[in-house]
Amino acid sequence: MHLVQRVAAIVLTLGLSAGLVGCGFHLKGTNPQATPLVYTKLNLQLPKNTEDLESKLSVYLTASGVQLGQASDAYVLRILDYKPIRHELNGQLIETLLRLSVTFQIEDQQGNPVTEARTLTAARSYQYDVATVNTDDQQEKYLKQVIIDDIAQQISRQISANRLPKAKYLPSTATPKTAQ
Repeated sequence: MHLVQRVAAIVLTLGLSAGLVGCGFHLKGTNPQATPLVYTKLNLQLPKNTEDLESKLSVYLTASGVQLGQASDAYVLRILDYKPIRHELNGQLIETLLRLSVTFQIEDQQGNPVTEARTLTAARSYQYDVATVNTDDQQEKYLKQVIIDDIAQQISRQISANRLPKAKYLPSTATPKTAQ
């Protein structure tokens, strides 16, 4: 009886493994070479009061193989817009919706856009009863950190996977050809 159960377990395990491989499943690695060559050196340019996002971006970008610093040959990851929004819906229970929108693009050393501007949004909500112990501040502080972390991960993944559309601009040195 034990032999039959062991054989059944082995066959089931092998069958499930083959099914996962067959459908294209693979574990996400942390290969430092996953970042496109053009973005291996970045300089972060963020607005004031965004230190939390800057520290999270530093962690995630460095983990994906990006060298951060002020190198002369580094591209610039510029945060163009940073909008935290807080909506509060009052009723018997108070529901608070926190939303963060961040617009960013990558620029070359001269400030010319290399990628199109991309806007990412993350949102979380929570409810609390004002008649009970007020944990609103603690929940809000925690969820703000979760939202910032989410945005930083999204930016890092898009840069690492090179999923940013290239900018559509003409260099100033290009001149149109005239028909002869």
